[in-house]
Amino acid sequence: MATRIGLALFTGDAFTLGEWSRFMAVGLMFDLVVVPCFLLPWALYDAVLPKFVTDHPALSKWEDRWAALWAVLFLTMFAVMAASEFTFWAEFNSRFDFVAVDYLIYTTEVLGNIWQSYPIVLWMSAIIGACLVVAWISWPRGGHDTRSGWAMRWLRAGGVAAVLALGMGMIDQDMAEADANKFVQQLSTNGPFAFGHAFWHNELDYGRYYPTMEKDALNTGIRALTRQSNSQFTSADGIERQITAHMPPKKVNIVLISMESFSADYMGLFGNNQNLSPELDKLAGQGLLFTQLYATGTRTVRGLEALSVGTPPTPGQSIVRRPNNGGLENLGAELKEAGWKPYWIYGGYGFFDNMNAYFDANGYTVVDRADMESESIEIHHENIWGVADEDLYSLAMAKMDREYAAGNLFFTHIMTTSNHRPYTFPEGRIDLRQKYREGAVKYTDWAVGDFIRRSAEKPWFKNTLFIITTDHTAKAAGKTDLPTWRYLIPMIWYAPDLIEPAVMDRLMSQIDIPTTLMGWLGLDYRSRFFGYDMFNLEAGRERAFISTYQKLGLLKADRLVVLDLKSQAQVLEGLPVKTGGTPAVADADLIAEAISWYQAASLYFNSGQLKNSTPSP
Repeated sequence: MATRIGLALFTGDAFTLGEWSRFMAVGLMFDLVVVPCFLLPWALYDAVLPKFVTDHPALSKWEDRWAALWAVLFLTMFAVMAASEFTFWAEFNSRFDFVAVDYLIYTTEVLGNIWQSYPIVLWMSAIIGACLVVAWISWPRGGHDTRSGWAMRWLRAGGVAAVLALGMGMIDQDMAEADANKFVQQLSTNGPFAFGHAFWHNELDYGRYYPTMEKDALNTGIRALTRQSNSQFTSADGIERQITAHMPPKKVNIVLISMESFSADYMGLFGNNQNLSPELDKLAGQGLLFTQLYATGTRTVRGLEALSVGTPPTPGQSIVRRPNNGGLENLGAELKEAGWKPYWIYGGYGFFDNMNAYFDANGYTVVDRADMESESIEIHHENIWGVADEDLYSLAMAKMDREYAAGNLFFTHIMTTSNHRPYTFPEGRIDLRQKYREGAVKYTDWAVGDFIRRSAEKPWFKNTLFIITTDHTAKAAGKTDLPTWRYLIPMIWYAPDLIEPAVMDRLMSQIDIPTTLMGWLGLDYRSRFFGYDMFNLEAGRERAFISTYQKLGLLKADRLVVLDLKSQAQVLEGLPVKTGGTPAVADADLIAEAISWYQAASLYFNSGQLKNSTPSP
């Protein structure tokens, strides 16, 4: 309850009396369900413990100390969970969820990040000290000879177990999420309960939980949606199409940079007045700037999924993290078949989030932090997440120099890490402090500019297209489930000798980047991408996908369709605005379009229909 009140104040939001009453009352129900989880071990301990007091007085004394030690550890656990909830909320505006469960798998990076980001020794010393004082004051003294009999102790343990089972059967996470205000939803639940719910629901079967349509209707619908004027379906079912080039072929190198957590609203061109992006603002004026591009999700793996396989997000885990995700049709494999050498280059250790395994299984040459020494790259700074962006770019340039010397075209996908907590970077690069997001943002911008300046001295520069974008925004939480404005990301295509400065202001999804690039390169190929070639798309067909691990959104014109677990599709209008829009009259055609996109993406991945029909060697 104290955590709930603290988080409510921590949000800085002005809740009404009704909202306070709602999340305090509903939250209490979740608390009462969780309590038996922590009482049950004590009840079982009491049930099996012999009566030391009467039979073995010396052992009784040591047992009392042993129990007191565990009481301190229990109390410390609760205090640490509370503190953790505040730090998690500060990062994600949420109680423990799918992300928290996901991070437990990668304890090295996550624990290292926590150690580097917070004064852990000070915090833990204070917490343990406080818990010792509370335990010393409150620990019962005397009265051990009045302990209940064996039958009563087992009856008590059975009663606690029964209450636990009953509570878990009656309470569901949906009770917390019934309110429209996202913050009220989060405050209505309980941290440990939310964590357990996320643990058991991190894989979501679309056909089981979401609205669906019949197979024939789905096939007709998704084929109509993915069709473009220069495509021809290869069979009567599915979306595999033969794409005919509509531009002259271009044999140019491609460098795709996905910057960690770089929101559009960090850039001056998108209204920021903190001077965080002087380099990107300059590059945008010299290249092709995309102003209406939306990320598909809120995690790095979602962005990588969109940038590689070009599919709407599947509920639950990203494809990057799922089994059987090799041999998919993807951007690297298509370019490899056309003569490019594809690279995946990451600033950290690519074991995290299964990234290296995923890209290796899909035809990329994998390079990460472990390759720094073999390439004799000087590391100017590193933290638990990875090397400084400037050092990552040096590593990438070493690989690109080698491919150019061998006479090969290269496609290099670079994933940065500096704009990530603990927000540390080399000194002397920018005029902002370490360990603050604004500093990391400005350093990320500086490093991109430095990379372009160094690249301009290379013999391959004039024949290289730089695509500068991001994996997702810094924060995607708010009062609404899918706040559209927080999914807006920047993208710049920079190639002074290849592209004239311009602005593309059409609505666009992150999944459209691979197909738009393939179209610009003037390539004929077989496609199973869901994305559009924005240089060859009729007006009025633009749309974007935004999602959490559970909620799936289709943004089109000024409306947003939201698909959620076991509920009817919701349509909002008046978008994009920070309040999330207002309920609109149900649009059957728009809902059917949303279902077609998401059901087909999930179905085709699970059935293997996104596999590359002509695997690269």
